[in-house]
Amino acid sequence: MSVLPPGPGLPLGSDGYPTAGGVARRDAGVEESARANRRWWDAAAPAYLAEHGADLGDVDFLWCPEGLREADAHLLGDVAGRRVLEVGCGSAPCARWLRRAGADVVAMDLSGGMLARAAELNRSTGIAVPLLQADAGALPLADASVDAVCSAFGGLPFVADVAAALREVARVLRPGGRFAASVNHPMRWPFPDSPDPADLRITSSYFDRTPYVETDGAGRAVYVEHHRTVGDWVRAVVGAGLVLEDLVEPEWTPGRTEDWGQWSPERGALVPGTLILVGTRPSTSGGG
Repeated sequence: MSVLPPGPGLPLGSDGYPTAGGVARRDAGVEESARANRRWWDAAAPAYLAEHGADLGDVDFLWCPEGLREADAHLLGDVAGRRVLEVGCGSAPCARWLRRAGADVVAMDLSGGMLARAAELNRSTGIAVPLLQADAGALPLADASVDAVCSAFGGLPFVADVAAALREVARVLRPGGRFAASVNHPMRWPFPDSPDPADLRITSSYFDRTPYVETDGAGRAVYVEHHRTVGDWVRAVVGAGLVLEDLVEPEWTPGRTEDWGQWSPERGALVPGTLILVGTRPSTSGGG
């Protein structure tokens, strides 16, 4: 499947990540969010993968910074012989892990920069998964065409209309199909973006859904992240016609020492950092 090249670059800081001219809390719609985040991830892909690639692996399924892996969690069940869509695949290590486990996988991401790296890893690992560039809010797959949809911090925290994205998930799932997605735990929102437990102090309202927006010098969005409460996530999943089976809040894996942005062993011992939504499309009529 074809992948568009990365879009126009953003200025990078000394750490290799895009630099922001400013930070705002303001509304950001569907198109603005998608355009900003595609450019940001195109530009950030090399630095992000240099920083986290060893932890993510080339053929591995890491659900979250806490260290929970699908090999241990089995949130998708037995994937052998099943068709699986990964939304927000990044460099696609999860998709390659699923392929090695016997699944027929399609790996999808908005960012051409991430997919370019995924294509390189397809070649170097010898595990080639189809790569698809698309937005989570408009999945270019047929109705009831996949047995499972998964997303490990991919796409959903960055889309403005998560209800529409989850309706798309429900649409492409076959009856009885499984859905699992990890997202930033809503409890992260009120606290500073720091791994230090000493920074566990409330600086904003948990109930303020106004997006976090980084802007360039002209005030245009270059990065957008959307906050939902736990209740918002539950309503979005159920409203899409899916049956919510579990909400997983992974505890920090014993012995794991990696800091990852706001996530750290010290902070992870005190508060949750990840929420994993697990559900199914009903197999009987009248369920979405």
